[in-house]
Amino acid sequence: MTTDGAQLALRVYEPDRPDRGSVVIGGAMGVRQDFYAPFAQWLSGQGWRVTTFDYRGSGESAPKGRSLRGFEADLFDWARDYEEVIDSAHTALPQCPLYLIGHSLGAQLPGLLDNQHKVSGMLSVAAGSGYWRDNAPRLKRVVLYFWYVLVPLATGLCGYFPGRRLGKVGDLPAGVVMQWRRWCLNPRYSVGAEGENVRRRYANARFPVHALSIVDDEMMTLRGTYTLLGLYENAPSQVGRIGPLELGVPRLGHFGPFRREREADLWPRMGQWLGALASTKTT
Repeated sequence: MTTDGAQLALRVYEPDRPDRGSVVIGGAMGVRQDFYAPFAQWLSGQGWRVTTFDYRGSGESAPKGRSLRGFEADLFDWARDYEEVIDSAHTALPQCPLYLIGHSLGAQLPGLLDNQHKVSGMLSVAAGSGYWRDNAPRLKRVVLYFWYVLVPLATGLCGYFPGRRLGKVGDLPAGVVMQWRRWCLNPRYSVGAEGENVRRRYANARFPVHALSIVDDEMMTLRGTYTLLGLYENAPSQVGRIGPLELGVPRLGHFGPFRREREADLWPRMGQWLGALASTKTT
C-alpha cells in the first residue's frame, strides 16, 4: 500500500547474490507487469535485484471486482507509485546503485520523481515524446481520431477509458487518459502541457540516460526519442539504435525488446548497456 492509501502490486526477483544492485522496471502505458516477468527473471540471474509493478488502476493494482468508473488517478499519481517502488528497492539495498529500465511511459515519468537522487541511471527502451507529430507514420494517420473522438467520447460515456473492449492500450482511469491526451497534443509533451514546475522537475534529473531507439517501432520515432531526452536537459544522455535486420529477425517493434525470443540476442546487450551506466559521468 502506498503512503496515500492506494493498493500497489509489485514483484521482486531476488538473485542468488545481489552483487550488482537494484533495477526497477517502469512499464509502458497499459502494459501489465506480467509482460516483463521473463526479462526480470533473466536479469535477476545476472546478479540484479529486480522489481516490477503495476501503476494504480492497472493490472494487479486495479480495483478488484469492479470497473474503473470513478477511480481517481492521474499521471502524477503514477509517478508517485514509481517513487514508492524506488524507495522500497533502495531501502532493500541502500549501499548499492539503483537503475531504472523505462519502457515507453516508464522512461517518461522519472522526470516527475521527487527521489531522483536515489536513481543511478536509466536505460530507456522504445521511449520518446508522445506528441502526436513525433509518432511513427502509421500511428500518426489515426492518432488524431483517437485523441479528438474516441478517447473523449468513450471516457465520457464510461467514466474511464475502456481500452480492452476497444482493443486500444488497455483500460485506463479517466484522469490518466485525459492528462495523457493533453500531453500528446502538446509539442513539448509533459513539460509543455504542465508548465514551469514540471520543466524544473525534468531539469533536476542528473542521472545518466541511455536511450535505445527501435528502428521499426510502430509508435515511437527517433525524433521523438531526442525530444524526450531534451526534457531531461541536464542529464547526460546517449542514443543507440537497433532493428530487426541487426538481430536477423523479421520484426522487433515497440514491444519486441522484452519478449522472451530476444533472450539470446538482445537481452545480453541490454544487460551490457545497463552495466555501462555505472561508468557514465554525471554533472
